[in-house]
Amino acid sequence: MGEDPNDARPEHAPPKLDLNKPGPGDEPPADEPPAGSGETVMIRPARGGTPRDATPADAVPAPAPPRDATPADVVPAPAPPRDATPRDAVPADAAPSDAAPQDPAPPQATPTGSFRLPAPAPGAGGPAPWEAPPQNGGSTGTAASAAPAGSFGPADSSGSGFGPADSSGTSGSGFGPPPGGFGGGFGAGAGGPYGHGQAPAAAPGWAGAGTLPPPPSAPPGFGPGGGGGQGESRPLQAVAVGLLNLSCLGLGYVLLRQWIGAAVCWAATAALLLLALPADADGVPLGVLVGYGVVLLAAAADGARRGLGATLSAGAAARRLVLPLALVLLAVPAGGAVAYGSARDEAREEAFQQSLLARLATADALVKAREGVRFDLAESDYTTALDTYEKLALDHPGSRAAKLVPERLDAYVTSVSKPYADKKYCEAVDPLKHLRELPDTLDAKVLGDRADGFDEPLAQSLYECGAGELRREATKPAHEAFTELASTFPESVYVGQTEKLVGDGLRNAAAPLSDGSAPDPCGTTEEVRTQRSDVAALKGYDLSGPVGDAARAIQKGVFSCGTKQFRDEEYSDAVKTMDQYAKDYPKSPQTAHARTISIAAQIADHEPAAGKKLPPSTVPGGSRMPMVVSNDGKDSVELLYTGPVTGKITLKACGSCTNYGGIREAVDPDAKPCGGSSSKYPKATLQLPAGTYYFLQRRTGSLSSAGETKDSKAVIEPGYTYTNCLYVTSQF
Repeated sequence: MGEDPNDARPEHAPPKLDLNKPGPGDEPPADEPPAGSGETVMIRPARGGTPRDATPADAVPAPAPPRDATPADVVPAPAPPRDATPRDAVPADAAPSDAAPQDPAPPQATPTGSFRLPAPAPGAGGPAPWEAPPQNGGSTGTAASAAPAGSFGPADSSGSGFGPADSSGTSGSGFGPPPGGFGGGFGAGAGGPYGHGQAPAAAPGWAGAGTLPPPPSAPPGFGPGGGGGQGESRPLQAVAVGLLNLSCLGLGYVLLRQWIGAAVCWAATAALLLLALPADADGVPLGVLVGYGVVLLAAAADGARRGLGATLSAGAAARRLVLPLALVLLAVPAGGAVAYGSARDEAREEAFQQSLLARLATADALVKAREGVRFDLAESDYTTALDTYEKLALDHPGSRAAKLVPERLDAYVTSVSKPYADKKYCEAVDPLKHLRELPDTLDAKVLGDRADGFDEPLAQSLYECGAGELRREATKPAHEAFTELASTFPESVYVGQTEKLVGDGLRNAAAPLSDGSAPDPCGTTEEVRTQRSDVAALKGYDLSGPVGDAARAIQKGVFSCGTKQFRDEEYSDAVKTMDQYAKDYPKSPQTAHARTISIAAQIADHEPAAGKKLPPSTVPGGSRMPMVVSNDGKDSVELLYTGPVTGKITLKACGSCTNYGGIREAVDPDAKPCGGSSSKYPKATLQLPAGTYYFLQRRTGSLSSAGETKDSKAVIEPGYTYTNCLYVTSQF
């Protein structure tokens, strides 16, 4: 089995041989006891036979056996000519010799403490165990040319081993340095540094073949040309080191044992990790990424520069794995970037989800803050919150916030309808109307069936609110609620309840007028009149019965009001009330009485005595005395009278009549009112029962007499006829 020249050179100094300790199975035969003392090199033949003992330095060596007496298992490596026979053929000029062997000189110690060993006899076979096997498939043979003096190369073309050749051209049988001595460099034979099929010559300071070579000044590289010395260009190695540094771990510097550079890479990576982790939505600042990229590229370039001519300390097998490993480790930054990108995306998604949840929380806070506030003041905030819920559900249907929207809508409905739950019906009307109208403003998929079932609560709230306002005598808001109830829910049971409630309320209000028990008929009449008007204005209700009853009660109330005013000596108000009654109810049986009360009140306003008694509602019986009333004035005159009977008459103007007094009295001092022919005076006859009467004449017409009034009193006795002349006096 052959050996690699690189593997034949130890990477470290070879262990010191302790030649005083024989190896296993190297004890001398019993018939050859050791002679003397010293160091002995034991050589075991390869194919059996008795091992040859190396003679100690101070002992006389045994005679060398003839060349043809070489042990069977030791195959020498003769150096045939370049065109000589194959490696295992015996050359013709190498016939065995029967001459007695010459006594070799005693072995001499080399500077390293080793010994030169005798070369194998010609024709002994292949190389010894301590010799290097043929390289590159070459056969054992001579080098193309002899190595120059001082080089490390093959022996002379005629030599078969290591050491100077003899004068005949055959190889020397002893051990020693080459003729030219040992050089300090490497000589190259044909086909390579050692030639084809040649073991390396001894390095400077070494005894020769069979000893271990010194350690190299630096370990060889890897890849093509990996066995070159330091300073040799290694492009693949440079690429591998640069790629290792690109792995973010500074492994290229570690391979080169450049610890400062590795520490810089580690510090940069650690700083990046501290800034980047945990990943957030903003990611790593661009400046940090650029800076880290510059550090990586600089590390890769510097690692490639250093690795181009460096000699690695790793073994050959490990060196062959560096470049593939560097390529594989590029997955570290790539995978890290992908993982960080995924984490950043998750962080961004989480930040986005949190922003949506924050919007949801803001809407929830608006709803919570407005709970219990009057709806008209909170409506804008409720609308804002509802709009937020809808947008979250429609624009981000898969978000966590959207999944919470149904729950929030339930809470929204509960919050808005809280006044209804608290039985604050008037406050609940507007919120319930808002909830009932949600299908018109909110998407059906978002709202669901939450707006269903608000008809009955709203109808109840309208009814209860109206009823409460009626109890507080707030008729207008009550009737507004009832009107909305009938128009919105005409088939609701609360419409029938409203009819009963309103009708009964109107009847109850008018009852004191109907039975005359109202302590203030005037005020009650006005209240009932207003209430009746409001009830009559209600749409969607059948309230004709209560409204008719209230109208009759109002009629009675008006009359009662006029009589009370008369009794309270409020004659002017009594006149207005009774005149209005007579106008509003001309067919009423009390209309005539109302007129008489009005007349009496007008007279009593000038003569309070006329108001001592309310004029009777019926005409007294008995005899009546005539009273002829004449108008001796140039203007028409109205005569009002009250007593046992009450009434009034109007006399036309007397065109030829003049005023009395003043100039007329001076011209005709004997002139008397109505003293002329009776036919020229407008007349009227009154049939008056006996009793005391109060009269009031009131003229209308010319400026001189318009608005003039005159009251008088007369007592009518039975059996008499009475005349009454009405005239006008004047200073002119």
